[in-house]
Amino acid sequence: MDWKRKLGSRKFWALTAGVATSVLVLAGAGEDTAVKITGVITTVGAVVVYILAEAHVDAANKGSEDEDDPVA
Repeated sequence: MDWKRKLGSRKFWALTAGVATSVLVLAGAGEDTAVKITGVITTVGAVVVYILAEAHVDAANKGSEDEDDPVA
């Protein structure tokens, strides 16, 4: 399984938040708790997606810089 790709997927984080919300409701947690935990999960997901996207862009830019630089 390609975890880097999976963690970079917005669908994965939406699924994780949905599952967590369902589990919390089944466990009897209050609505306030479910909303807070769902918010934390989606925030973490957004940060992970951003970090992986920036890493991809940086790697692509580094590759193009190496090709343009005759000294490298």
